[in-house]
Amino acid sequence: MEIWWRALTFTLGYNTSLVTVGSMLLGAAGGMIGSFVLLRKRSLVSDAISHATLPGLALGFILAGLWQGDGRWLPGLLLGAALSAAVGLWAVQTISARTRLGEDAAIGAVLSSFFAFGVVLITVIQSMQVTGQAGLTGYLVGATAGMLAAEAQLIALCALGLLLAIFVMRRSFLLVCFDAEFARTQGVSTGRVDLLMLLLLMAVVVIGLKVTGLILIVALAIIPPVTARFWTDRPLRMVALAALLGAAAGYLGVTLSSVQEGLPTGPLIVLAAFALFMVSFLFSPWRGVLAALLAYQRFRRRVHLRQGLLALAREESIFDNLTLKLLRRQGYIRRDGVATLPGRAAARDAEHEERLWALYRERHPDDALQQEHSGLTPIAQVLSPDAIMALEAQLPSRPEGGR
Repeated sequence: MEIWWRALTFTLGYNTSLVTVGSMLLGAAGGMIGSFVLLRKRSLVSDAISHATLPGLALGFILAGLWQGDGRWLPGLLLGAALSAAVGLWAVQTISARTRLGEDAAIGAVLSSFFAFGVVLITVIQSMQVTGQAGLTGYLVGATAGMLAAEAQLIALCALGLLLAIFVMRRSFLLVCFDAEFARTQGVSTGRVDLLMLLLLMAVVVIGLKVTGLILIVALAIIPPVTARFWTDRPLRMVALAALLGAAAGYLGVTLSSVQEGLPTGPLIVLAAFALFMVSFLFSPWRGVLAALLAYQRFRRRVHLRQGLLALAREESIFDNLTLKLLRRQGYIRRDGVATLPGRAAARDAEHEERLWALYRERHPDDALQQEHSGLTPIAQVLSPDAIMALEAQLPSRPEGGR
């Protein structure tokens, strides 16, 4: 338990604490920029960018290895990955803009081609007489166990800078995401804003190579925003919540890997993000599976109770067990199925409202289509008293023999 407490309180060691902070900042930056990319409906671009980093990463390793005998020079590797990702991003933009191919086809072509080229370069590296080849594979799925303090500091500072840049540009990003045409009328260059958004996404991908690897970094730009979407409809709150969820995923992943030797940090960060997603997916009070199931059950009971009261008003037999159970629970019928006095009164009210709703739908069909009452909501909660009085005045009298 002591090692767990030390990991959770950032007292397990300077380097571990630095990696934890850097991963949290990276997760927050990924969640923030990923929210805008998700709202812009361009999440798959992050996958293309991440795979496009591999050739540049390998070329950076080759050049650093030829220069100093060891290719594991992080600034050179990140610079090569950034240049390669920029070329991949340019290729996606150019193919989708200047050909008849859609952006999804461009992403598939760039992703597969760049990744294949990177695999070929890694094969070449394995035959070179330089040190550090084994460490290069860590950039595929992440490797923080052997991260130096200087590398962790560089990642943390870059992630912090990305967070500040995203925060400054948040309003322009939102404006372009929701109404690009209106943004143009306000003097916003949507092309430049889109490009800056993708460049920041590219920066998150490149910075995160050492933490989660190029295969898994895309998860930090997709899972936290999708998770945040379960909890709010307001864009800025979604962005802030995605940042918190991304930071929480980084914190949990690094903590788990630091207390259990041999567990990879990058996959654990992604699994932590997925665990937060599953909790939101199941238990979110607005869009979660449990909330939807409870809402369905409430709606089903309302329908059965309404139909039961209408059947009582029309003196029809009721055979459905759930309807009978609900009527008994409300005290509207006795155990033998005979209506009680409160049940008769409720049945008369239900039938009267049903006639008012039918008349409203007949006289105002367009307005009725826009109302989501389904005949179950009391009419006084939907229409004004004047409108109800007008319907009452137009309501035809009951036919002879009616109750």
